[in-house]
Amino acid sequence: MAGLLDRSRTVAPPGFNRWLVPPAALCIHLCIGMAYGFSVFWLPLTHGVGIDHSVVPPPEATLAARLVSTEWDWDKPLLGWLYTLFFVFLGSSAALFGTWLERVGPRKAAFVSACCWCGGLLLSALAVRWHQLWLLWLGAGVIGGIGLGLGYISPVSTLMKWFPDRRGLATGLAIMGFGGGAMIGSPLADRLMKHFQSATSVGVAETFITLAVIYLAFMMLGAFAYRVPPEGWRPAGWAGPRGGQAAEKARSFTAAEACRTPQFWLLWGVLLCNVSAGIGVIGMASPMLQEVFGGRLIGSDRPFEELDAAELARTAAVAAGFTGLLSLFNIVGRLFWSSLSDRIGRRVTYAIFLVAGAGLFALVPVAGRAGSVAAFCALLCLALTMYGGGFAAIPAYLADLFGTGSVGAIHGRLLTAWSVAGVLGPVLVNYLNEAQLRAGIPRARAYDQTMLALTGVLLAGAVCNWLVRPIEAPEMGAAARGGDDPVPRTGGEAFAAGEAKSSAWGLVIAFWCLVGLPLAWGVWITLRQSWRLLG
Repeated sequence: MAGLLDRSRTVAPPGFNRWLVPPAALCIHLCIGMAYGFSVFWLPLTHGVGIDHSVVPPPEATLAARLVSTEWDWDKPLLGWLYTLFFVFLGSSAALFGTWLERVGPRKAAFVSACCWCGGLLLSALAVRWHQLWLLWLGAGVIGGIGLGLGYISPVSTLMKWFPDRRGLATGLAIMGFGGGAMIGSPLADRLMKHFQSATSVGVAETFITLAVIYLAFMMLGAFAYRVPPEGWRPAGWAGPRGGQAAEKARSFTAAEACRTPQFWLLWGVLLCNVSAGIGVIGMASPMLQEVFGGRLIGSDRPFEELDAAELARTAAVAAGFTGLLSLFNIVGRLFWSSLSDRIGRRVTYAIFLVAGAGLFALVPVAGRAGSVAAFCALLCLALTMYGGGFAAIPAYLADLFGTGSVGAIHGRLLTAWSVAGVLGPVLVNYLNEAQLRAGIPRARAYDQTMLALTGVLLAGAVCNWLVRPIEAPEMGAAARGGDDPVPRTGGEAFAAGEAKSSAWGLVIAFWCLVGLPLAWGVWITLRQSWRLLG
């Protein structure tokens, strides 16, 4: 097994088709993207002990007691900490292991990611069976979060080496899968829980085990399908970057060298602002839609505060369809904007994200006061395309500035901004909204100041992006010398000739169908729910 995982065993043979690499990356990202859909487990887990009702702990119960008690059900705030653990450990593990990934290659990193993510799900199944909240946090949140970080960055540098002519498109194809994982995993998990539930189980433990088996198969397929290009390879007919391949190699920064530049920290600020605003909107999208429009969502003129229980349930169903639409636009944005960035440049693309995005956020309160549900939803859906596009285009932006030699490690360190944003965005939104309500502002208007604050966050990111300038490379750092790239030279020109004669297009189509059909199913489910609930 150690030999199969060695980077030297992943060098592509002559005739290998580079379009086999993006679906391998999607195999990983579609699985770990289920982290976005974990809220589907919250309600069943609040009935884990009582099965058909919640067993509420006494008011004097401490957090320590709730972590180990088998007599009380868990509440949503405690379960919600899994989201924080996911993204804190995603960013920290990506930063910690990014340089290791560049050294050992994508296959070994993806293999470890699969073991951590699927192993975390299996440990979570035991946690549910034994009803131990600390074990759920450890399994899914900590161990699973490490798997998220390794899986997220595993294809980045490899894809950009295979697609130096289409960096944005290549990374967009893979990172699109992280947004699409929840569209597949959430409805699948819902069906599995309904299948497994019984008089003694809510079906969550069995669902975790089933998902772990399915995800392990897909992630191992992706890991062993990874290939890296031979030294000196470039696409047939591609003239290379400005200044030639030698210039591209000479300007590669190591992760340590990149982190000592102001450009790295400016991009860290760009990602922090873009993600903080996006996560803030995602976290409040459902309650904001309901509280701003109230009965208008179901054909009534009454405000949210005057709706009865049945009407509140109907508005919640409409809001659920809206959050599904946001997820879909998030995915579309990852592919569209990253592809467009290949044509108009990364700096211009991020200027659009941050300046136009700020304008969209500022218009949301206007649409709310005008009572236009359609305009309100359209503004937020368009803004979410830019949130997703920001994730997909950032690896290519890093490669433009620092070269591709250690871009995986640099990207890993930049993702610590995601960890910070995962805390900053929701905290900013929740505290501002609560302050507005305490000040006596009606619920329908309590989000106006919040949206304006997020507008300011995006404009701060626009300033950071405006300050980014091209930089001179250090003199032949470790990445430039090949210190982080031990792949042996195998004849790039001969490989390119073999690739031109490749007959593997049938395999490419089959591999794309394998990952495309589940994604298409998830899109269809989302559109069907949105049409029924919002139509």
